[in-house]
Amino acid sequence: MSSADLFVQGLESLGLDVRDEHMTERFFGYRQALLDWNTRINLTAITDPQEVLVKHFLDSLSLLLVAKQERVSLLDIGSGAGFPGLPLKIARPDWHVTLLEATGKRINFLREVIEHLQLRDIVIEQGRAEEVVRGKLAYRAGFDLVTARAVSALPTLLEYSAPYCRVGGIIVAPKKGELSAELERGKRAAEQVGAVLHADVEVDIPGLQDGRRLLVWKQRKPCPAQFPRHGSTIAKRPLG
Repeated sequence: MSSADLFVQGLESLGLDVRDEHMTERFFGYRQALLDWNTRINLTAITDPQEVLVKHFLDSLSLLLVAKQERVSLLDIGSGAGFPGLPLKIARPDWHVTLLEATGKRINFLREVIEHLQLRDIVIEQGRAEEVVRGKLAYRAGFDLVTARAVSALPTLLEYSAPYCRVGGIIVAPKKGELSAELERGKRAAEQVGAVLHADVEVDIPGLQDGRRLLVWKQRKPCPAQFPRHGSTIAKRPLG
């Protein structure tokens, strides 16, 4: 079965309307921009157009397995080329999405894609997660859903994410492979930042049945004000 067929099956398994030409045209436009820009700057190691559909777009959309609300305020930390925030915005146009990215060239790419696709209610924030949340007080505890794809180990990811997550909101960490030791460290870190493991969901979507999981953490109380610490401190002394 081709990657394109797997992409269609995956959309259907997530309850998305594959007959929505406006949505599918945006995905194809996004893919073209990604591949064009990737010849000039390093955005992705995946350069096969068909694989982009599954390994980037469908993988990003897998978060819909645990985020089923019609309206969500989403923060994507370390968005890079826009994953998972941009595919989620395309599939869920009513969501308010903020993409947090530190690298200027990637910011330029994201701006061009958003303008080309005529997306609304989406914000690009340039900076590092541990600095932006201290500079913009409205962002602290300001999001229903916080996620980061391939950013760091769980203790670090949670320290970056929890300050942004409102009480009752969720942090979703996409992971893959053997995680027992990392998960135990993550649980200890979560206690320190006011979160708790809520669900461990297997990603059972056509094309992605290879051990991927969504670790869902619920923010049960406000993240203590001392978090996040400085980036160098987080690197030297991770929580957990």
